[in-house]
Amino acid sequence: MKNFILRRLLQTLPMLLLASFIIFMLFAKTPGDFIDGNITLTAARAAELKAIYGLDQPLFTRYIHWLGQLLTGDLGFSLQYQIPVSQLLNQYIWNSFLLAAIALVFYWGIGLAVGIVSAMRPNSLFDHLVSVLVFAAMSFPTFFLCLLLIKWFAVDLHWLPVGGMTNTGSDATGWAWVVQVAAHLVLPVLALVMLQAGSLTRYFRASMLDVVKMDFIRTARAKGLRERTVILKHALRNALLPIITLLGFELPGLFSGAIITEKIFNWPGAGHIHIDSLAARDYPVLMGFTLFLAVLTILGNLIADVLYAWADPRIRVRS
Repeated sequence: MKNFILRRLLQTLPMLLLASFIIFMLFAKTPGDFIDGNITLTAARAAELKAIYGLDQPLFTRYIHWLGQLLTGDLGFSLQYQIPVSQLLNQYIWNSFLLAAIALVFYWGIGLAVGIVSAMRPNSLFDHLVSVLVFAAMSFPTFFLCLLLIKWFAVDLHWLPVGGMTNTGSDATGWAWVVQVAAHLVLPVLALVMLQAGSLTRYFRASMLDVVKMDFIRTARAKGLRERTVILKHALRNALLPIITLLGFELPGLFSGAIITEKIFNWPGAGHIHIDSLAARDYPVLMGFTLFLAVLTILGNLIADVLYAWADPRIRVRS
């Protein structure tokens, strides 16, 4: 197992280098930048600022300089916020993680439970009802669903706050702060769960239906094992093997999947500043955040590979 993990770690190094090159070139070749978009600057001042930030250098020279900064943990300097990109992301990334991690626990739990029950009762009333609800929730555009939840629960019923992370002007601490944050989390978490739980439910259902038809499940039942033991101990572990692949996308999804949701609910997360930086063409922030997502994607796939090898030892032998 150690050799398997070591080989996978060594394979990530050229992937990271290639990802950094593609990300830099993608944004560097995009027409315009933060300085070009500032119409108040004179041509002389714009040229002076580009010289200060190294934007007048050849592309390859700029990439080598940026890559050297990355190796020291420096993601660059935000032209819009006038602070280091790493400091800017550190201010907001944990709020995104809080929101997405809570949503992930809920929609994976719901998807697992409902998917298993649906697979155990295929074509039943429950199965058909779940299918209707799943496709109804998935068919809503993200922005429309978020606005609908705000109208129902915040504007009409006044049960929950409209947006933000705490009450306006609040200086609450301790449990009072926790309660405020929890209340502000309800609507964005509900939106993310409704959008994500449906597809996971269908994945779990399809995977379980394939497994329960296999010979070893019939053998387990023929041996007189309880149905609960057959499903949870034998069928579920094998049904999770295809689902493990999805974990490779969940880690970057913790920070990128809620960009629109964060913006609509005014949640102070990385997705919120990502949209603002995109509008301002603050490319150092965009490159830093995109590279961060690329690293998480590679790390997520590495974790998925390790979990797959742990669940199915044959993977380690073949790899």
